[in-house]
Amino acid sequence: MKLNAIVAGALASALLTCVTFADAALAGKAFAVVRIVNDPGGEVSSYVQRFEQLRASGDRIVIDGPCLSACTLFTGIIPRDRVCVTSRAVLGFHAASYYDDVSRSLVPTRAGSRVVMRLYPPAIRSWINRHGGLRPTIIALRGRELSAMYSTCQ
Repeated sequence: MKLNAIVAGALASALLTCVTFADAALAGKAFAVVRIVNDPGGEVSSYVQRFEQLRASGDRIVIDGPCLSACTLFTGIIPRDRVCVTSRAVLGFHAASYYDDVSRSLVPTRAGSRVVMRLYPPAIRSWINRHGGLRPTIIALRGRELSAMYSTCQ
């Protein structure tokens, strides 16, 4: 069974492509492959909910481009053996923030950043801490460092 569909992301520019495949070894059960190509992130709880649904479904994830901000929360929710990365994969981490109506700007929040850090697995937390911790600007995990944490897509 083959099915192609586009899954809407938290923002219009987020693109997730799903391709379903059947594997005889899986006793006829079909799983989807979700391809993250350009996901800028968004509101944390919606990403947690989406990734918990993906975890429950058994679907696999291919990181094939930027996965920024809340998109990176998959690292603490989806089992590592169900994720692979391509040479274009980039995980971008930054401090949690909230929108301040008075200043009309994003304001970093330490409490929010602590919550987000708890969602990441130990290897990701360690990498973030080695690179100065979460801060307002994005720090990018890519290349060899990322491939050391996740398998390379075949």
